[in-house]
Amino acid sequence: MDTVSENLIEKTSAFQLKGSLFALTSLQLLTTNLDLLRVQLQAQIQRSSSFFKNSPIIIELQKVSTVTSPLDFQALIRLLKEFDLIPVGVRGGNELQMVHALSAGLAQLANKKSPAKEAISAAGRKLLDTTTKSKLITQPVRSGQQIYAKGSDLIVLAAVSAGAELLAEGNIHVYGPLRGRALAGVGGDETARIFCRSLAAELVSIAGHYWVSDDLKVPLDRGEWVQVYLEEKRLRLGSL
Repeated sequence: MDTVSENLIEKTSAFQLKGSLFALTSLQLLTTNLDLLRVQLQAQIQRSSSFFKNSPIIIELQKVSTVTSPLDFQALIRLLKEFDLIPVGVRGGNELQMVHALSAGLAQLANKKSPAKEAISAAGRKLLDTTTKSKLITQPVRSGQQIYAKGSDLIVLAAVSAGAELLAEGNIHVYGPLRGRALAGVGGDETARIFCRSLAAELVSIAGHYWVSDDLKVPLDRGEWVQVYLEEKRLRLGSL
């Protein structure tokens, strides 16, 4: 390679590493029985196959971290891929599980916050509530757009198209039709709510608990204001 080419390579940037926020679906394992997992996963996927197709998946191991029988991560990866799910990492397993997951090609993600850290985080959110204004969006949110309100509510005065995504650590208010995805309480705030005037969403979520469009039963007039909230770890839908 000549000197000119070497200088060009040194001066030309080939990539940049940046931190990004993505909404990933978590699969929390309650058993290491993959046959049982297959049956129940197939039933869930059949209800909304197009929504989950090619979705990146985080495997949560907290509930099976005390199980003594080994977990076959290679078989688990094959199982998820059969349903067009893409496993990218694991979280919350014991030391042996994490080693086996890494050898199977899965990334290791940091564990969720401890109760003490959650309490500190909640206190911080309360402080933010008094010092940070809500994030206000006045233009329609188009397909492919993602809007994130860190430490505050998100207010959208226009329509949210299918394929768009709203994320907020607080509440989400939509004054036009909501056809995309809305994820409130993304920092773990289970008191967060979603308010909208016309609900036709692809997905709604409160603190990680979600419904897809097939789960949304709206026995209300299309023009009536509705709210989505969490009660006893279950999503609820009600009028305003």
